[in-house]
Amino acid sequence: MPDTYDETRYRAPQKRDHQEEDEIDLGLLWQGVKRRLPAILLSSLAIGVGAYLWSRSQPSVYEASASLLSTNTQAQETGNLLNGLGRAAPLPEGVIEQVIVSPLVLGEVIKELQTSKDVQEDERSRLVGSLQEDLRLQSMRTITLASNVQAYSGGNGTYTLKAKARTPQAAQVLADLTSQALLDWDRSRALEGLRRAQSGFQAQLTQVEQQLQGATGQERQVLSNRQASIQSNLIQISLLQDSITGVLSPLTSAVQPGAPVSPRPFRNALIAAALTLLLGILYSVLRTLLDRTVRSEDDVLNLGLPVLASVPRIRKRDVLLSGIVRAGRSAGLYESVGFLRVNLLGTVSHIRHPVIMITSTAPEEGKSSLTATLADGFASSDQRVLIVDLDLRRGTQGEVWKKYDQATNWVQLVGEGGGRNTQDALMDPQNVQVLRAEDNVDVLPAGPGITGSLQLLNRANLSAALTLWKDHYDVVLIDTAPLLALADGLVIGKHVDGVVMVVEANKTPLPAAAAAISRARQNNLNMLGVVINKVAASEQRYSGYSYSPRQK
Repeated sequence: MPDTYDETRYRAPQKRDHQEEDEIDLGLLWQGVKRRLPAILLSSLAIGVGAYLWSRSQPSVYEASASLLSTNTQAQETGNLLNGLGRAAPLPEGVIEQVIVSPLVLGEVIKELQTSKDVQEDERSRLVGSLQEDLRLQSMRTITLASNVQAYSGGNGTYTLKAKARTPQAAQVLADLTSQALLDWDRSRALEGLRRAQSGFQAQLTQVEQQLQGATGQERQVLSNRQASIQSNLIQISLLQDSITGVLSPLTSAVQPGAPVSPRPFRNALIAAALTLLLGILYSVLRTLLDRTVRSEDDVLNLGLPVLASVPRIRKRDVLLSGIVRAGRSAGLYESVGFLRVNLLGTVSHIRHPVIMITSTAPEEGKSSLTATLADGFASSDQRVLIVDLDLRRGTQGEVWKKYDQATNWVQLVGEGGGRNTQDALMDPQNVQVLRAEDNVDVLPAGPGITGSLQLLNRANLSAALTLWKDHYDVVLIDTAPLLALADGLVIGKHVDGVVMVVEANKTPLPAAAAAISRARQNNLNMLGVVINKVAASEQRYSGYSYSPRQK
């Protein structure tokens, strides 16, 4: 029963609505991510393991905290000049953050830490060096400050000091030293106010005493009263120096931490792996969006040609072990080549002994391998096939079939003796021998590569040769050079019944495919359709159905 042809497969592509286009775009995005997903997962795992091992190699860091209470208010009484001198002036916003990394606080912490006996010597030296670097850079890496002071509360709230060290005891000591240094600085501000007031009163007292030396009567009495008042204020100032308080007061002291805050190997590993996974997916999405290669049948349909088949990629191991032809008999490729054979015969069903040229846009897209597997597919349906390798510069059909079958079986095609390669056969088409590659498949190899292939094609009577040779076969397949690489295919294509373009999935640029098709049409070649070659198994959208024989 002859192969049938479904004409509906080759209807001109219809204009699709926006919803369908969106669905196809989402599908292509998923395919792009799915194609790179193994590499992304492997990279995520490797980076996660690396982050875990790196974290495990880092020294432990402990963190202790001490809290201070801020009561940023002043006495409201105004009847006494000394009211308010017993407390420090209110702290403007952001002052604590600035002063803690200054020599006034951090410098004092360094001095106290250098003489502390509660911290091991090696850790003490390391902390002193780290704090000196923080002081130089005005940064808060070893000691940090967390503020819980609201602006509307007038500056009232809490400050939490956090100190990091490599031992629990060192972290506790450092937090307490910093807290005490900050309290001492705050109290010194209030003392500074008292000292200024004391100096002022002392100057007034000296002036009054000088005036008393020459005063008499009532003036002397007034100066004496003023002297007594000033002396009373000086006495009060002396008493206030012992009870002076600042804006800050201790709230909680530091305690030794029970567990380190870093490193956290599992957390770091999970974060690193998750970030790598996310970046990998984003990279895949961007690559897919920017990808202008042939990815699906829709890309080809937009070029104005039907898709004859989507052929899956063959594993290199299978090709090396058994050759391209035997490897092509695997289930996925066999079914795809079957679709190609049926659809191809449908396009040339009106032609007896059709001659079909198979080409590509560029080298390495798999046209020669596809030609061989297609010939094997025709042979399996009892159709005699002749493969003519007209890629005269880089012919590969001889090597393809030599790897498949080491035996050399030359048979007479026409005449007596004659050439055993395409170059000699074109010079004498009446006497040609071909290689019997397998039952129903004969091959005319290209011969040694030449640079003047176009001159040879122009001199030869290619139409007469093909007309003579094709009478002995049901189908003639011609393997030619890529259209964008050489002009040979454009010359050969004028003497054949149809041209099949091979493109490689996710590699052939769409502009290159469009340029090759445009060049073929400009030369009036009969373009039958396109074959998308080397499609990943996960990307075969319509040929993934399993239809195995029913088991009894």
